[in-house]
Amino acid sequence: MTGKLVLVRHGQTFANVDKRLDTLPPGAALTDLGHEQATRFGKSIAATPPSVLVSSVALRARQTAEHIAVATAVLAQERDGLQETFVGDWEDRSDEEAHAGFTAVYGKWQSGDLDAHAPGGESGRAILDRYVPVLDELRAEFLTARDVADVVVVSHGAAIRLVAAVLGGVDGEFAADNHLDNTETVELVPTADGGWTCVRWGTFEPPFEGKGSRVADNPIS
Repeated sequence: MTGKLVLVRHGQTFANVDKRLDTLPPGAALTDLGHEQATRFGKSIAATPPSVLVSSVALRARQTAEHIAVATAVLAQERDGLQETFVGDWEDRSDEEAHAGFTAVYGKWQSGDLDAHAPGGESGRAILDRYVPVLDELRAEFLTARDVADVVVVSHGAAIRLVAAVLGGVDGEFAADNHLDNTETVELVPTADGGWTCVRWGTFEPPFEGKGSRVADNPIS
């Protein structure tokens, strides 16, 4: 049985608490709770440590990965391309207009319009173009043999949900409506034809279609 690709959202940040759209690295640091969440996640997988532990270049992802590294004794690595979806002119805003605008753009991505983007921000297609090649490299290096350990990638909620929905063929409406809490995961299993199957989305297991919406405690960035 092959290992899984485990995409982990970082721990809680000060921007999460303030509900700020924080998408440009280095970004906000973890709160005390965020550090605790990262430590708990690391301990939860310590008995079956991953074959590789990777984070985005953002501070919150790196800090989360450092706690996982301590618990699992697996060295954390940084990879460019895994950062959050850049929201352009809405960066660092916490007002209702900015949040509603990003939610609308995100819904378009999950409905198939990958060219939609925030004013001055990234399109869904641009995010996939920088993110998926990193996962392809990790798959080729660590998930091609049988009986290998999981690959753990610490990244960001919106980016994880977009990439996982596209790669795993997850229903777009479900993906748009079901956020990830801090340190929750989406898990993908590689298939023989080069694709992926999604086997976990936060607290949900497949089938995902038709399941209700779930807004995380800190769904922003």
